[in-house]
Amino acid sequence: MPKKRDGGGLPKTQQAAKFLGVSVLAGAVLAGLALPAAGALGLTAKGSVEGFDDIPANLKTPPLSQRTRILDAKGGEIAKVYSRDRTVVDLKDMSPYIQKAIVAIEDARFYQHGAVDVKGILRALNKNAQSGAVSQGASTLTQQYVKNVFIEEAGDDPDKVAQATQQTLGRKVKELKYAIQVEKELGKRKILQNYLNITFFGQQAYGIEAAAQRYFSKHAKDLNLGESALLAGIVQSPSRYDPVNDPQEATRRRNTVLQRMADMKDVTQAEADAAAKKPIKLAVSRPKNGCITATHGAGFFCDYIRTVFLRDKSFGKSRKIRLQRWNEGGMTIRTTLDPQTQQSVQASLKNHVYADDPVASAATIVEPGTGKILGMGQSRPYGFRENETVINLSVNHDMGGGAGYLPGSTFKPVVAAAALEQGTNPEQEYPSPYRMPYPSPVQTCDGEWRGSGSENVENENKEEVGPYAMKEATAKSVNTYFVQLISDIGVCPVVNMAQKMGIERADGKALQQVPSMTLGTQEMSPLTMAAGYAAFAGGGRYCSPVAIESITDARGRALKVPQSSCRTAMSKKTADTINTLLKGVVEDGTGKEAGLKGRDSAGKTGTTDSRYAAWFVGYTPNAAGAVWVGDPQHKRKMYDITIGGVPHDKVYGADTPGPIWRDAMSGALADRPAPTLPTVAIDDPAKDKAQGDEGDKGRGKNKPGRGGHHKPGGGWHIPGFPDILGGGNGGW
Repeated sequence: MPKKRDGGGLPKTQQAAKFLGVSVLAGAVLAGLALPAAGALGLTAKGSVEGFDDIPANLKTPPLSQRTRILDAKGGEIAKVYSRDRTVVDLKDMSPYIQKAIVAIEDARFYQHGAVDVKGILRALNKNAQSGAVSQGASTLTQQYVKNVFIEEAGDDPDKVAQATQQTLGRKVKELKYAIQVEKELGKRKILQNYLNITFFGQQAYGIEAAAQRYFSKHAKDLNLGESALLAGIVQSPSRYDPVNDPQEATRRRNTVLQRMADMKDVTQAEADAAAKKPIKLAVSRPKNGCITATHGAGFFCDYIRTVFLRDKSFGKSRKIRLQRWNEGGMTIRTTLDPQTQQSVQASLKNHVYADDPVASAATIVEPGTGKILGMGQSRPYGFRENETVINLSVNHDMGGGAGYLPGSTFKPVVAAAALEQGTNPEQEYPSPYRMPYPSPVQTCDGEWRGSGSENVENENKEEVGPYAMKEATAKSVNTYFVQLISDIGVCPVVNMAQKMGIERADGKALQQVPSMTLGTQEMSPLTMAAGYAAFAGGGRYCSPVAIESITDARGRALKVPQSSCRTAMSKKTADTINTLLKGVVEDGTGKEAGLKGRDSAGKTGTTDSRYAAWFVGYTPNAAGAVWVGDPQHKRKMYDITIGGVPHDKVYGADTPGPIWRDAMSGALADRPAPTLPTVAIDDPAKDKAQGDEGDKGRGKNKPGRGGHHKPGGGWHIPGFPDILGGGNGGW
């Protein structure tokens, strides 16, 4: 937290130090120290003060930290984020009253003296000597400005803040020399402008514009006499004179400022008296800082923007530089977030999964062909209270997410795409019994995977018994079909296809090269899956997710922003074939409950062992989305569970994630074009068999493999396995 000035008096040790500082400065000034040509001080113990001429000549003035606005794709504000709530404005945009009030109460001789007010020092020295304590300071407005620059440069580092505010003669001398420089280079009006923009007014408000907004919900240029006097009075001790928490003390201080303005002839006595009789009327605007204030549930997306900024070298070579730039703020960041899509995503999640449910849900929608993130939300709100979280369940761990979630059968289309790219015909059949051991050995990128002989795989239902070809196996999500498929083509083509589609583990580790990967046994995030499926919708072209459209800095200059990286992940024919397969899922397969009305869609359900996670990932030509439902802690199995008020014996990808996806996509695409998905014709192998076809009809280009062949008598043979008899009942 930024360091605030306290409201009480100084401790005796600090009073003594300040008294000594005023005394020494008085002597130094009288001795001509105010001239830059002066030599070493030698006024205190050896080494306690630098030689005056040894102090660097130029004061480093870091850019003032300001608020940054994060906007959606239409220009609507998502959130304001800032290290310090400040909006820098010109002097012409500050009320003349506040300009006169701050000078009157902080440095009445501001326009008469130079960097150091000799008369003021002598007056303070005399007053303090009489009282034996520090009752008056000697710093000019220029010196106060320099001190605030030191504090601004320290940022939120408590050690640096302590150094910038320590009551030592060495710091006072530095402050003095830089004040001389500032007076020479800037002039009075610029110093006053800078001071009013940098100083702290309490209630997290830095600078007069933020203060006017915080206390009166108006611009600094619109402050009246009484309001200006109140704000000017706060500066000396923001906590003591806080009008929100102590209106009586703030009123007394305001009236002191008003009288000082009258004494200075800035206003008439009558004007000051009239203003003093009026009670303080605040119109407090509470601080709205950070992603926790984001609209339409976009807090997680807002946090993702910050993570992108801090990780991308477009914004600085090192993280330290990027963090400094982020904290300086003053930027306007226009993002890819589509407000219609975001509202639809959040409404669907809220309707289907309650914040206090034992499980959570996350959903992300991206645009095929561009990688733009259009919507991102989750059922548990962004925050720190019960049933809230700041972990972004939609993204990978290194981007602010968790460890990811098993995608289950939503990974099967990746295997199908890899097989099609290898030349496999979509009419390829496998016997696909209800239960079978994993084939072994299976080729990987690094050699062979060999099973122990005890690894078995089974389908969801005992009625799911082949033979099946690829379309029906995809529609019914037949596990034993896809285990045979990946064993036939090898694991390596699947790993390569996943990499081309940007599908990676959420924990950043390499994909394990095992046949079980076809069943989605490695944790992934919704954003990863949505962007990967967008390649199917995009004719085989994958585009990495991107969240930022443009950024302008505090001066209105455009910054370079990261761009989506697009590449060909698969042929258009393969993508169109996958479209055909996945349209079957939503038309008459496991994903019927997710189908969209009046527009082409395709997708895949996914449910993991023990029901720790359930998914639906799908797309149209203009949007691809992924929905996950489960326990982020991977502890709650989704059996005998109520989600969103709906009881479930056990959760499927179709009955919970599917409807969330359907409603989110329906709202996102309402009143928008409904192009069709390009598909291919896939023959029905059953008709071919009816015409007397035998053998490995579906194997593309007659390539050898573990596809199996039809045995006389209706059985099936898989090389390396016992015969599967009576192909209709799945028995061994």
